[in-house]
Order: sequence, then C-alpha cells, then structure tokens
Amino acid sequence: MGISVRRAGGAGLAALLLAAGAVSCGKGEDEPKMSPAAAAVAKAASHAEDITSAHYRMTGQVPQQGRFTAEAAMRIKPSIAMSMKMTGTDQGAQQSAEVRLVDKVMYINGGAEAAKELNGKHWVKFDLSGTQAGEQLDQLSSASAQAQQNPAADTSMLTGAKDTKEVGTETVDGVKTTHYQGTATLDELRTAMEEQDKDKDATLREQHQQSLKQFEDLGVEKITMDLWVDGEDRAKQFRMRGDADEGPFDMTFTFLDYNKPVDVAAPAASDTAKLEELLMGSAEGAEGSGLQ
Repeated sequence: MGISVRRAGGAGLAALLLAAGAVSCGKGEDEPKMSPAAAAVAKAASHAEDITSAHYRMTGQVPQQGRFTAEAAMRIKPSIAMSMKMTGTDQGAQQSAEVRLVDKVMYINGGAEAAKELNGKHWVKFDLSGTQAGEQLDQLSSASAQAQQNPAADTSMLTGAKDTKEVGTETVDGVKTTHYQGTATLDELRTAMEEQDKDKDATLREQHQQSLKQFEDLGVEKITMDLWVDGEDRAKQFRMRGDADEGPFDMTFTFLDYNKPVDVAAPAASDTAKLEELLMGSAEGAEGSGLQ
C-alpha cells in the first residue's frame, strides 16, 4: 500500500468511513429462542450504545490497498473527531500516513515523500463540508445516530449469523476473553438488519444499507466474523473476513480503551496545503508539459 498524497487521501477517507461503522446496535434483549452464544453477542453489541470515544488498533488486508496496520482514537460525543496513523506493509519498504479529522476537515500527512510534492509542507487539507462524506458525518452526529458511529458498533453484524458459536476462552492484549464466531451471507445480514431497523428512523436504515454496500462493492458475498468479549461484556476484539473480487478482505479491530478523553488538533497552517492548491499545481504542471 504505497502511500502517495493522492492514495493517502483515498485510503484515509475509506478507513475513516469504515471505522465510523454504520451498523445498528440492537438492544441485546435475550429472546427465548436465542442460543447462549447469540445472547452473549447481542449483549456485547448493545453495550456499544454507551460508547462516547474509543482507542483501537486495526490490522488487515483490503483489496487494491494491501496489508496495513493502524492505531486510532475516535471521539463520538459531543462531536466527531479522529486521529489515525497507518502503515502500509506491502510493496517493499513500509510507508506511513497520518489522518486527522477536526471540525469536518480531514488532514492527510503522507510523510517525507509527499512533502516533496507540496513544497515542503507535510499535510493536505480536505474540507468535507458540503460533500457526500460531510453529509455522512452530519448523519453520524445526529441525535438519532450517536450510538452507531463507533467501530464497536460493527459487532452487531454477528447477530445476523445463524451459526454463532462459542469457540473458547482466549487472552487478547492481556485481557481474558470469550471468543465467538459466526458466518453470514450479505443477504442474511441484510435481512437481519432490516428486522432490527423496522422500528427505527430512515437515517439509520440508510446507514446500514451503505455499510453492507461497501462489502457488496468489493464483491464479498459471505462474511466470517469473530468477536472476543471481555469480562464486562464489551467487545475487546472484532474480526471480519471474506473473499472479494480482487483478493481477500480481512480486518481486525482491537479495542484498547473506551470513554476516555480524545482531543484532536489541526496541524499548523504553515505546514498545510489545501487540496485546491494541490489540484491547481497538478493542472499547471500538465499544461506546461503539454499534457491536457
């Protein structure tokens, strides 16, 4: 995953929207026909509603992006903010990028190589106001959706699997957990989400459809999910994997802490280039070289 300014921007936005998670957290009430494993998963998913911030690691492989590792801190309330550092581990030498989201403005730092294209500046500024991404952030900030935009919310997808089972007891990052696993097709997940959403507002239903569409666009037809639950019935780790059209999709979130203060600051203006300036420079370069 070589990270130029352009690719870092695309990967950063994709990671942000994916990590923002748009999958519903059910109330987790134990229905009589629920297996003990399904009931435990539903209970853990319901606890995501109480999350106001999260600090987590991500590792995985995404088609067309390659393998990566990342660490992020995300604030959900009272407003959304995020800081993420990513490292691509494919294509030879490791390459890194940093993403910050502050007041609906995304900043991408592509490192020293990117700075060569930005007259020594390290950051590119992407104003999301008025864009589709900005509209999605507005939806995530709405009162009706505030329980839905944290990575732990994705754990509710496992409630859509009909074969959820307990795998065993495992230690994750020094914490004793119970490991659960299940597999579901996108059609099964869509049906389960529609059932969960039937009494919820249109904004949430749309978010869930968009989340499933991300997998559909990758060509993933079936998702295997693993959830590790700690002694407080919270998600400690969550993994999603499946076969996409252009290679395997495999992503793991490991949650380091919940509900602790997260402050994200914008980089110095003197070290930041605006996207408009970058595009203008590219256009002038093409014109000067005779490339239109």
